[in-house]
Amino acid sequence: MILASSIVLIITSLLMILLVLMHKGKGGGLSDMFGGGISSSLGGSSVVERNLDRLTVATGVIWFASIVVLGFLFKAQGV
Repeated sequence: MILASSIVLIITSLLMILLVLMHKGKGGGLSDMFGGGISSSLGGSSVVERNLDRLTVATGVIWFASIVVLGFLFKAQGV
């Protein structure tokens, strides 16, 4: 169980790095390559950017949960 949680943590950590780098900064980001440069007049941001936000938040929740699970597992083992 510790091994599986550690693998999930590593994968989500790498995915979080990738997703954060894809977000648009001051001058634009990698999301512009996928249509992020075209803004919606209603929402203020593009569909791609909103989906990227949702994916980043979901990955962050999984990342946080895997850290909590690893903490409980290590405490249960007495490590």
